Amino acid sequence: MPTPIKMPALSPTMEEGTLARWLVKEGDQVSAGDVMAEIETDKATMEFEAVDEGTIVKIEVPEGTEGVKVGTVIATLAGEDEDPEDAKAAAESKPAESEETGKKDRAPAKAGASGGEEKPSDERPKSPTSAGAQEKPKTPAAPKADGDRVIASPLAKRIAEQKGIDLASVQGSGPNGRIVKADVEGAPTAAGQAQAPSKAAEPAKTAAPAGAQQSEFGAPYEAQKLNNVRKVIARRLTEAKQTIPHIYLTVDVRLDALLKLRGELNASLEADGVKLSVNDLLIKALARALQRVPQCNVSFQGDELHQYTRQDISVAVAAPSGLITPIVVDAGHKGLAQISTEMKELAGKARDGKLQPHEYQGGTASISNLGMFGTKQFDAVINPPQAMILAVGAGEKRPHVIDDALGVATMMTATGSFDHRAIDGVDGAKLMEAFRNLVENPMGLLV
Repeated sequence: MPTPIKMPALSPTMEEGTLARWLVKEGDQVSAGDVMAEIETDKATMEFEAVDEGTIVKIEVPEGTEGVKVGTVIATLAGEDEDPEDAKAAAESKPAESEETGKKDRAPAKAGASGGEEKPSDERPKSPTSAGAQEKPKTPAAPKADGDRVIASPLAKRIAEQKGIDLASVQGSGPNGRIVKADVEGAPTAAGQAQAPSKAAEPAKTAAPAGAQQSEFGAPYEAQKLNNVRKVIARRLTEAKQTIPHIYLTVDVRLDALLKLRGELNASLEADGVKLSVNDLLIKALARALQRVPQCNVSFQGDELHQYTRQDISVAVAAPSGLITPIVVDAGHKGLAQISTEMKELAGKARDGKLQPHEYQGGTASISNLGMFGTKQFDAVINPPQAMILAVGAGEKRPHVIDDALGVATMMTATGSFDHRAIDGVDGAKLMEAFRNLVENPMGLLV
């Protein structure tokens, strides 16, 4: 009996995901623990491993498919004692049966919408299957070649549109000749090909290529479909600004002592292969400040307040798919070398889309540092359900009063955003003062 492989729930809140890439193909042997696919959740791209041994006899959901519900059968596995051909035949017969059932189930709904008359099947001979009909609203119609529909992944279609590639001239290397990303990346564009102008112009009237679209005031633009991460960022930050009353508190911090200590520590840690960044020290400073002002290490939970006894610092990292915040757990009780080592590992996994849910879900406070881009000051949006985030700007030489005399110092502007439902202004001010004192007197970071 073939074993169905179902879309997994890779996090407690996951309801659907994108099957980003298959790492196996039909006919491949897999063992328990082998990575079979990459699945894009609302926060990261994660690897999906096999739990049984056997042969992949059928891939039910092609790579690039979005909105795959948890529990959907995405592939079929034949066990070691099964004949792959028999298992494949059994797997192929089931979709056919379910498709016929689906058509019957949908018939009354179609009849009601069109006045009660069911259309004969021969009126629309080129309609896609029921599975294809579900995907049609999500992806642009595939190009035609000699009257047949070209089968291509959504990503391949998007790249082809951007480059002006005629998919009908591309040989697919995916399952059943499906055109995938690798096939179109090296394909020649259609600019120099002698294609009939009418055929190129016709699609532009109904669904123009991304590069040919124009706004209502005439500016050309390319439409880029949002990935799952960007959708979640948009939803959560909109919710945060609409529902959380933000209060912003800003301080200027002198960095000279912290930079001097960093240089000394790096010299002593060089033999251990550890190199502290300024951000590592600022993470520790925020965690120590939260220890001194625990009233800010909280979250607003409706009719109660959660005050945390551990400082889990979420650190904003720019990843290709969008902003993500890996967490340095219990940063207040960790040494600087440990924080530095963990941050390098977490940042690398974030950029590669390999973070596990427990590495980015949670956190009691956040820090976002844009100083490396020369940004002097900014106000960050709170990451709910947290109640504060620290925005750090660039360190720069500025005129500064030192011992009652005007001098030059390396200064940094830091702004704390606080949820005013949970944190009073005076408590937020105490936290910013504690943070500044720790940075200007950094020996407190070593205890």
